[in-house]
Amino acid sequence: MSRTRGFEKQYDETASESVESALHRQKLGTLRSGKGGIVASRKQAIAIGLSEARKEGAKVPTKP
Repeated sequence: MSRTRGFEKQYDETASESVESALHRQKLGTLRSGKGGIVASRKQAIAIGLSEARKEGAKVPTKP
């Protein structure tokens, strides 16, 4: 029996691509936060990627 039976995907494929892109930009040191500071935190980079995906209209759960 599959463990994922009845499980609906939370995130769209475009959302994961957006997060991947944000993490890559964070590694390069080109990802910036809203006030212009360079992002150093991995968690912050993921949050920025999800926010960008929401703006593109991808299926992403709302912020808590």
